[in-house]
Amino acid sequence: MSLTRFLTAAAVAALIATPAFAQDQAATAASPPAAAAAKPVVVNGDLVDTLKLSGQFTTFVKGIDATNLAGLLKSNQYHLTVFAPTDAAFAEMPADKLAALQSDKTAMQHFILHHIVNAPIPSSKIKGAKGPVPSAAGDTIMLDGSDEGGALKVDGATIVQPDLQTSTALLQVVDHVLVHGEGAPAEPAAADASTTAPANPGA
Repeated sequence: MSLTRFLTAAAVAALIATPAFAQDQAATAASPPAAAAAKPVVVNGDLVDTLKLSGQFTTFVKGIDATNLAGLLKSNQYHLTVFAPTDAAFAEMPADKLAALQSDKTAMQHFILHHIVNAPIPSSKIKGAKGPVPSAAGDTIMLDGSDEGGALKVDGATIVQPDLQTSTALLQVVDHVLVHGEGAPAEPAAADASTTAPANPGA
């Protein structure tokens, strides 16, 4: 399973070809089922119009407008996937962190671009797979479809309404804002030498 042609620069201009995510055959801990969205999002034209007319993405849309990304999202037909957090997702952010983000245009642009991938990633590509894909911010997003209950995760957030194909991009609605590194596999803990060292045969 592979995806290609992802954006890797904050300018959203460079395209690369890269393998997608490797299959993860290891058993994973059970995760809670995906929560339902407050109300179904209905596709209305392009991605930006769909977000605006839904009324559930006002904070995300303000970030798009403030960083002049609306034109990008309206013109890249069918190439982009956007993992869009709802207003309820932003409500879970600490108020001071959200305020700091909104007062820093560069940080906000990076934040918005981290929610974008320059490739169509339908839920069928995520199911049964686990691994990172490049985001438009130049970092990576961790996708995880290995949950036995069927929940699809993106940087630890859950896709609550998948596969909304607008006229310009594929919209995946998520229940938390995406943070680079969230949902990444934990590093194995270092072994405790006092308990794992072999016994001294001469003792």
